[in-house]
Amino acid sequence: MERLTEHTVSCPYCGEAIEVFIDPQDAGDQYIEDCQVCCRPITFNVISDSMGHLSVTVHDENDSY
Repeated sequence: MERLTEHTVSCPYCGEAIEVFIDPQDAGDQYIEDCQVCCRPITFNVISDSMGHLSVTVHDENDSY
């Protein structure tokens, strides 16, 4: 069982820094989680590089990427 990794992201709406825990099994996935401060929906993209390091990008529901 792999461990959860802690990441800090900024809410695309209110700009508040939020601590999130990411499961390595979520690599390649996209999901929505509400901001803990302003309660607006944040879209999370979890990416794993060739070395297995996780990175997280976030955007609001209206951003096109």
